Amino acid sequence: MTIMIPAWVDGVLTPVEKLEAHQRGLRHKAVSVFVMRGTDVLLQQRAMGKYHTPGLWTNTCCTHPDFDESSAACAVRRLNEELGIRNVVTEFRHNLEYRAEVGNGLIEHEVVDVFLVRVRGDLPLKPNPDEVMDVSWMDYHDLIASVERHPQLYTPWMRIYLAEHADRIFGPDLIHAARA
Repeated sequence: MTIMIPAWVDGVLTPVEKLEAHQRGLRHKAVSVFVMRGTDVLLQQRAMGKYHTPGLWTNTCCTHPDFDESSAACAVRRLNEELGIRNVVTEFRHNLEYRAEVGNGLIEHEVVDVFLVRVRGDLPLKPNPDEVMDVSWMDYHDLIASVERHPQLYTPWMRIYLAEHADRIFGPDLIHAARA
């Protein structure tokens, strides 16, 4: 199945095949979601069948919206498709842009809408094995330390989010506590 994503070609937002966008390093729209339970972040380990960054740990959910789909609707849809997460409220946190090589000659050049979801207690999960190899809750402070010690275990965008955008994604209270 061919997946078309919204990418800019010659300055015009155009539907482009997902693999082609990554091969050409085209600037394209994306969505990332962080599910939080207190100070714990729900991480996913990408399935080994993914065409880039297989087996690496990353934020709860990341994807590309359909061409005519809002970022908020995409976030809700993909939480369900990737992890079976339903009936949650997404909170828009930040729009950012990054460019990173992701292996095999592929480039992510994304304009990302980042969302936060706050949950309490247990969250029923049903990971899609085509997307997700494993999941883990990790305290934010431990995550920062782990990424610093073992960056090779995490996706390039996860490292960028934490190094350059954490304050806008997670908020100053959590960030300040992490640096204390």
